[in-house]
Amino acid sequence: MIRTPGKVPVARATSPVRGEREPTTWFVTGASRGIGREVTEQALRRGDRVAATLRRPEQLDDLAAVYGDMLWRRRLDVTDTAGIDEVVGQAFADHDRIDVVVSNAGSGVFGSAEDLTDEQVERAIATNLTSSVQLARRVVPHLRQQGGGVLVQLSSMGGHIVFPGFAIYHATKWAIEGYFEALATEIAPFGITTMLVEPGMVRTSFYDAAERVPLSAPYRGGPADGPGIPVEDMVGSQSGVAHAMITAALSANPPLRLLLNSDAYEAVTTTLRRRLVSFESQRDSAYAADAEHVPAGA
Repeated sequence: MIRTPGKVPVARATSPVRGEREPTTWFVTGASRGIGREVTEQALRRGDRVAATLRRPEQLDDLAAVYGDMLWRRRLDVTDTAGIDEVVGQAFADHDRIDVVVSNAGSGVFGSAEDLTDEQVERAIATNLTSSVQLARRVVPHLRQQGGGVLVQLSSMGGHIVFPGFAIYHATKWAIEGYFEALATEIAPFGITTMLVEPGMVRTSFYDAAERVPLSAPYRGGPADGPGIPVEDMVGSQSGVAHAMITAALSANPPLRLLLNSDAYEAVTTTLRRRLVSFESQRDSAYAADAEHVPAGA
């Protein structure tokens, strides 16, 4: 394969039907743990290249020792927009092509909506929403210039359903769902495909790392004071989710939304059916609002 000085060789997936392919190049945020780490490992095991970003690049020293220059690492705090701009530019400059961008970094905070501090609200939005928006805005010009690619955004079944005590997380996921659905239509003419990944409750370190805010007196014993689900009882595996993500991203037609895990499938489809029934019951009042309202006795 011809190498361009200072760049990694072209890495472009080809159809698995032909039984052969060139290695794919991935860009992954939040690669230190959980699903991001699993995607990174599985991609490297496939013989692919990974441009991994994380707060502490040394957390991938073990993978670097095995895979060498197949793993490109940079320090990145996704809440630093200037840092995103710099690292994205470096990644595309150092690779002839990046085929799949995986926007994975995120965090959680458990607690009633009222009990969260302003700083916790702002940090959750910055980490889970603003950073994803800013990353997408910066990778799209590069993907367009190279003729296309796949932009994968980690969402959640929590982008369709809600649990008490997790309101700010749901706010960010519902928002990113809307952003990416609109973005998908805008960038499709450039050969760029987007995919929202919506896992259920997955056995990852996400829950251990999440902040837990003590409930104030009015909320104790209420809906937000639930025991939660032990990680060992969660049905989803991070290796299964990562494998499904990789398979879908490299398919001929990645779906706009990839709903993963049995709990997510059951909860989301049930919720959407109920929502549709509720909307259908409002048909008459919806249509009636088209008419001008004339106050009684006017």
